[in-house]
Amino acid sequence: MKIIVTGGAGFVGSHLCLRLLERGDSVVCLDNFATGIMRNVQPLLEKFPTKFVLLEHDVTMVLPIEKFGDIEQIYHLACPASPADYEQIPLQTLWASAAGTKNMLEVASKKNAAFFLASSSEIYGEPLEHPQRENYFGNADTVGERSCYFEGKRFAESLTFHYWKHFQFPLVMARIFNTYGPQMRPSDGRVIPNFIQAARAGEPLQVYGDGLQTRSFCYVDDLIDLMLVSMETPKYEGPLNFGNPEEVTMLELAKIIVELSGSESLLSFIDLPLGDPLKRRPDILKIQQLFGFEPQVKLREGLQKTLEYFAKFS
Repeated sequence: MKIIVTGGAGFVGSHLCLRLLERGDSVVCLDNFATGIMRNVQPLLEKFPTKFVLLEHDVTMVLPIEKFGDIEQIYHLACPASPADYEQIPLQTLWASAAGTKNMLEVASKKNAAFFLASSSEIYGEPLEHPQRENYFGNADTVGERSCYFEGKRFAESLTFHYWKHFQFPLVMARIFNTYGPQMRPSDGRVIPNFIQAARAGEPLQVYGDGLQTRSFCYVDDLIDLMLVSMETPKYEGPLNFGNPEEVTMLELAKIIVELSGSESLLSFIDLPLGDPLKRRPDILKIQQLFGFEPQVKLREGLQKTLEYFAKFS
């Protein structure tokens, strides 16, 4: 099977490329390296020289699809996904979700390729419903600092839905919740890399607010398992929450990372950023019913693996 992965040099994308290649697929990885890193995909070029094609390409630019032949699946992941990134490059973030999604949908419609849209739990904003179900419309500030990301994802969902309604290609639309694991950038800016870097350096872990805000973290292997099974017989079932419903406070997360790293770091408390949600946990009933999905990797186990990666590469 020939598959396009946009954002394939990023954290999730590189894991996905590896799994696809290991099962025998041919992969065309598109990445402009705005946030992706070559280290994530260099081993794939060496190990799968005839199966893996890396193309430095911005998905907001039209893709010359005629050179790739028959494309059977597209995983559209390309978009900055960390506040540290998309607050620095908000216009690029918006265009990745708008023009980038449009360009990849054009490929899907012409090739009748199965399309996987990587949307985000950020579309729920500061949720007034907990946990968040797919039929919840969210509570978001359209002109806030984070709006370039979640409004881009909202537009991408709407655009994808209407392309699907017209062209009827196979479609999976996933709202991905917090994911972590090896190959995250140390400078990613999200909470787990931030805490790990501080703990390893013996510096205080900066906890926003009182630390009682919650998140639900899915280990990357579990996410990739779910992505692959959802595309085995892709059928549009509406937006689907992809994530792990195990909820943890930021205070608990900081203490676990300090313990697992053997650090003597203390915690420091700083002001909560504007627009930072206080609660985030997916209702995953739909993916449990559709795919029999149950997360396999517990938080402490996944954090240990992530710490080992950071010790090796940062």
